[in-house]
Amino acid sequence: VQLVESGGGSVQAGGSLRLSCTAPRLTYSNNCMGWFRPVQGKGREGVASIDARGLRQYHGDSATRFTISQDSAKTTVYLKMTSLKREDTATYYCAAAPRSTVSPWSYVVSYDYWGKGTQVTVS
Repeated sequence: VQLVESGGGSVQAGGSLRLSCTAPRLTYSNNCMGWFRPVQGKGREGVASIDARGLRQYHGDSATRFTISQDSAKTTVYLKMTSLKREDTATYYCAAAPRSTVSPWSYVVSYDYWGKGTQVTVS
């Protein structure tokens, strides 16, 4: 299953972006989805996740600035990022697990499928 991210780009600090993740062969109704980004010295770290029940989880201050959501058909997952900071600069990866929920949600090993990433640059 190939996940495809889009929506990355360059933005000034304080700006917003919305990332999208689609998987033509995957419906999200029975899957847990996550967004990750690399953290120096730690590899990829979870930014946000949404499980099959719609439970959303966030890491750190992402909870106050980012929103993970799905479209009504549950074929696209979004990450709306606001009040972007320079330290948010990273490649953002979409991940999927063919289970209704995962634990821990922020670990790479909890997910089976990955996209190639979309670059976000905040200046």
